[in-house]
Amino acid sequence: MTVGRFAPTPSGRMHLGNVWSALLSWLSVRSRGGEMVLRMEDLDPRRCRPEYAVQLREDLRWLGLDWDREQTPQSQRSGAYAAAFRALADRGLVYPCYCSRADLHAADAPHAADGRLLYAGTCRSLTEAERRAKTKPPAWRLEVPDREFAVQDGLQGRYAENLARESGDFIIRRADGVYAYQLAVVVDDIAAGVTEVVRGRDLLDSTPRQRWLYELLNAPPPATYHVPLLLAPDGRRLSKRERDLDLGALRARTTPEALLGCLAVQAGQIPPGETASAQELAAVFTWKKVPRENLPVPQIVQ
Repeated sequence: MTVGRFAPTPSGRMHLGNVWSALLSWLSVRSRGGEMVLRMEDLDPRRCRPEYAVQLREDLRWLGLDWDREQTPQSQRSGAYAAAFRALADRGLVYPCYCSRADLHAADAPHAADGRLLYAGTCRSLTEAERRAKTKPPAWRLEVPDREFAVQDGLQGRYAENLARESGDFIIRRADGVYAYQLAVVVDDIAAGVTEVVRGRDLLDSTPRQRWLYELLNAPPPATYHVPLLLAPDGRRLSKRERDLDLGALRARTTPEALLGCLAVQAGQIPPGETASAQELAAVFTWKKVPRENLPVPQIVQ
């Protein structure tokens, strides 16, 4: 059975881009009679609030995007992340990193071909004496192999990275003790039995790193669909911080059917001008019609 998930961060009101990803994830699962899991990704206590999680659930219900079970929020799963961290550390794959943000962004820092910062492995070879001499709390990085990890994404096609050359060893626990997204999301999806992940195409480059974690944790990776982003009229990605098209503003001036119908037109599922409920869309949904490239915000909600 297909098991999908919607994993919002309760750091503010959902915006239209969040709804877009949630809708496509829900439609993919429901069109195949699968199971939907809801998970609150509230790792960062400085940004996330319980009242936002309450509002997220209510907004999803208003849209008609239901779920079959809710996974324990990430803020309550530190024990599971710690167990995975210890398993990796016991194999000698984890090491402390004392590099500051300034160190990482120094002018001579290496970069991947697309301009992303590439960690140079500065702290990997520190001796025990050198580590003991450090006074600041370290972050912890996972060593990566010098080999290619290829992903056959259901929407974007083949994507591959050599982690050692294009990513570098990556952080799985921050210096403040919070477990990093890459580790937490893999541990959570394994625990929930997730078989399919639908998310924005801006996260495609995180998939090879997560595939390395799945391999190390002896779990099969889920299928992935990385969907196009909805862009504001000036080309910006939608953002909670800028309160672009959030559900508070949208609910005040439209209906669930009109909003979902508008997004379904962008996704190639129904003709322009039509409206539809989530259940009606699930009956006709197909990935074959979903565009690969980023899209403008639908006219009806601009």
